Amino acid sequence: MRIVLIGQAAFAKEVLDGIRERKHDIAAVYCPPDGKGGRVDPVKERALELEIPVLQHRTLKGDEVKREFADLEADLGVLAYVTQIVPPAVFDAPKLGSICFHPSLLPRYRGGSAIPWQVIKGETKTGVTVFWTDDGIDTGPILLQKEATIDETDTGGSLYFKKLFPLGVEVVLESIDRIEAGTAGREAQDESLATYDPLCRDEHGEVDWHRPIDDVFNLIRGCDPQPGAYRRIGDTMVRLYDVSRADAVGKPGEIVSMGDTGVVVAGNGGALSVGRMRAGGGKVAAAECVAELGLKVGDSI
Repeated sequence: MRIVLIGQAAFAKEVLDGIRERKHDIAAVYCPPDGKGGRVDPVKERALELEIPVLQHRTLKGDEVKREFADLEADLGVLAYVTQIVPPAVFDAPKLGSICFHPSLLPRYRGGSAIPWQVIKGETKTGVTVFWTDDGIDTGPILLQKEATIDETDTGGSLYFKKLFPLGVEVVLESIDRIEAGTAGREAQDESLATYDPLCRDEHGEVDWHRPIDDVFNLIRGCDPQPGAYRRIGDTMVRLYDVSRADAVGKPGEIVSMGDTGVVVAGNGGALSVGRMRAGGGKVAAAECVAELGLKVGDSI
């Protein structure tokens, strides 16, 4: 098949390599413009190594992109980790349409922050979906899904990189195989089960130690590494990372102990150990950060 790949980062690069291994003709790779300082996206770098045309636009909505995409005369579009809006004029252009990867078991957790929200809300089961792209947000017919687990040790980052990234690449490539074989399904999503969450930002990440300890634990894990759950200490926003459960008693928000392994903070119904923090600069050991803020055991954070 003749395929156009739209995507970015290491995920799209791995999908690109998998498509090449299957001997498909890659008409072009679309990725966002280069980052600050001319940083080159991994999928662009790999495509150039393979002498595949790379096309970069700040938006994919213009008539120029519409004409450009149509001229590629592709059989299939593959959206692999896409953050730009892809309009119907683009995803409908290939003869067979386009497929898209999403890191949840659709129709649950639609939206651009599916991974952190699943951890924040305490889910223990997740997965990946490849669906046929339509003009809604993650609403198209499902082609293929596979499940994965969310463990207590998972953060938003580890869930993606250790579980959903490799599983997602596998499922995208298997979906392409099924399309080539003529066995790809199109199962309509059950709208009665659909959920949608906004982009996970600072407005969602402030820690309230009076909330149930499980909620705080999941919030810190889900926001790790981005956007980083936080507490405000005076005028300083202190972000919390590498959280684990601890056995300690105290008032909600009270620093119970400090050491090389972390800062233990009491909450409502338990306590948590925070391994690293960030207060304006890079991440440092939590005890170091707390000391720099002038806090000690017995103080509140």
